[in-house]
Amino acid sequence: MNFEFPKGVRYADDMIIILKPPHNATEILEKVSKFLDERGMKISEKKTKLTATTDGFDFLGWHFKVQNNGKFRSTPSEDNFKTFHQKIKHIINSSNYGAIVKAKKLAPIVRGWRNYHRYCKMDGARFSLYHTQNRAFKVFNKETKKNRYTSKKLLDKAFPPVSYSENKFVNVKGDKSPFDGDLTYWSERNSKLYGGETSKALKRQSHKCGHCGLKMLSNERVHLHHIDGNHNNWKKNNLLAIHESCHDYIHMSKSES
Repeated sequence: MNFEFPKGVRYADDMIIILKPPHNATEILEKVSKFLDERGMKISEKKTKLTATTDGFDFLGWHFKVQNNGKFRSTPSEDNFKTFHQKIKHIINSSNYGAIVKAKKLAPIVRGWRNYHRYCKMDGARFSLYHTQNRAFKVFNKETKKNRYTSKKLLDKAFPPVSYSENKFVNVKGDKSPFDGDLTYWSERNSKLYGGETSKALKRQSHKCGHCGLKMLSNERVHLHHIDGNHNNWKKNNLLAIHESCHDYIHMSKSES
């Protein structure tokens, strides 16, 4: 676009454009519409709306709001939290599983949810899952062969911690485009979107797939592969960051052999 553009957030074909008082919303919308029209795309009038950031709005499972003191706040949206909470509550209260199975089923769901929201404000009893963990502990501890010690160990497995840092988003440089051919910039930038062991593996591998050797770009998710197949072995020499399709191919090959 050859005009001064305000800050924006994009995911696939969804966009948020953040305006400040000098910006003209109608003018910006017209220019965005023209830009997209030249590429065979159109803005949905039904889905497009103008709202004050001080009122807050939801986007992709997050709730964004600018507080009266000017602080930009992001938290999991109400609908997102309800869906997630119902899912883990169903597992905790299920009579079909024992505590060990419940912990195994809860761990990937909790880790995934916490990872997704790791740039949100996640403190406080609600989003830290304090009350939910207490409920799970009581359920685990009711089993005849469990005590406070074994129940606590299972609880730690069921609710793996994920560090969060509110608003520490990885911004794209203003002059960069996914279509500019700069594979080095985009592979390194996209690797910052992953935390923990995946991020460490990507750095060790110079942001290349550990299976095919190609650069990691944003059009495909990165998976963490356990080389020996043991998901409890988290030694760094057993971990590879690979493309999702490469991960599928590896496991497909193993099942056919």
